[in-house]
Amino acid sequence: MAARTTRVLHRSLRETPPKAIGGEGVYLFAEDGSRVIDASGGAAVSCLGHQHPRVIAAMAKQASTLAYAHTAFFSSQPAEALAEMLVGHEPGGLAYAYFVSGGSEAIEASIKLARQYFIERGEPQRQHFIARRQSYHGNTLGALAAGGNAWRRAPYAPLLSAAFSHVTPAFAYHEKRDGESDAQFVARLAAELEAEFQRLGPDTVAAFLAEPVVGATAGAVTAPDGYFKAMREICDRHGALLILDEVMSGMGRTGTTHAWEQEGVAPDIQAIAKGLGGGYQPIGAMLASGTIIDTIRAGSGAFQHGHTYLAHPLACAAALAVQQVIREDRLLDRVKERGKQLEQRLIDRFGNHRHVGDIRGRGLFWAIELVTDRASRTSFDPALKLHQKIKAEAFANGLGCYPGGGTVDGVRGDHVLLAPPYIASAAEIDLIVDKLGTAVDNVLRSVNH
Repeated sequence: MAARTTRVLHRSLRETPPKAIGGEGVYLFAEDGSRVIDASGGAAVSCLGHQHPRVIAAMAKQASTLAYAHTAFFSSQPAEALAEMLVGHEPGGLAYAYFVSGGSEAIEASIKLARQYFIERGEPQRQHFIARRQSYHGNTLGALAAGGNAWRRAPYAPLLSAAFSHVTPAFAYHEKRDGESDAQFVARLAAELEAEFQRLGPDTVAAFLAEPVVGATAGAVTAPDGYFKAMREICDRHGALLILDEVMSGMGRTGTTHAWEQEGVAPDIQAIAKGLGGGYQPIGAMLASGTIIDTIRAGSGAFQHGHTYLAHPLACAAALAVQQVIREDRLLDRVKERGKQLEQRLIDRFGNHRHVGDIRGRGLFWAIELVTDRASRTSFDPALKLHQKIKAEAFANGLGCYPGGGTVDGVRGDHVLLAPPYIASAAEIDLIVDKLGTAVDNVLRSVNH
């Protein structure tokens, strides 16, 4: 039996990660005394960086009065206040918030709500969900079935529901054909979604589910202009719902509170998480339209779903403080400003790089994709595990970034995702790109020799 160094079941069973012992601003501190700049906010989570004093104070105050009360018996002031802040003004018709403990739970709730809505409308035949390849919606079985991340799905394929099918993603760098305009690309994707509705039976589809900006699986992929309007129109024509997964791209990450605001559409159901609480407590939420909730209220009168830690008072208090800081400090303006800077710095550093084929993103949510040859857009051999080597090299040089593999099809492709805290300074943005550039070049030098 191998020697044990830890009783914690870590992601890698062969090595124990360094121990974080503190953090401040954009930095995390390790037990060995090293400092790491958190350029990806973990997994696009730490939007306010670490140990923000106003959030810590709000958590301490809430913990001193009420840490937990089960939602079968009580509501709580922080849950009510957070819901009012998020949907009191009914953005895009979203009028209710259901607070869970993370993104996967938010997606599970979204799928279940859509299903129950149609049962209560007298349309129980609506049991199919259409999503996209190269998407990621969470790691629980329902969310995993909805997602199109081939590597994550593979071991559990026999357990995944056949209610989910997948269409081509709006991933122009790989999916747009030579000579095809953006408008033609969108029209082709719309025709494919329409064909999938027809294949399944238009009145059997409950919803189309998509990330407005694709996160970890493909690396900050934005859709061409008009794509989400076309998807919304198809859903509306067939009476299906539009569910948008903004677990990674939402809550200000792209420069607006909701990423869908920049697409000219609004969802019927939305999932949020990471930037909602900024990592200060585990929290996510499903936001739902008044129409859906009013239908269920007039029918059975209850959402047939639940978890132990719904609307956890301490988690809601932390998230409320995070959202108040974002609003009071006008951090969405800062995301736009720093986002333009990050985009320009990435272009300056990698725009003519022979092994960087694409630079893409929005707000403070950007990625570079690595290729052996820019003209052919050919990916590196997956056996090289280039993304993992870049992650390790960057980390050794004091940079935490979020690389991923299987960018193209679940097997081929390497990208590096950046999602710095909204509080990052201009100098820190420059430092992030400098350190990433050094890591990429060092790894490529070792691979090419």
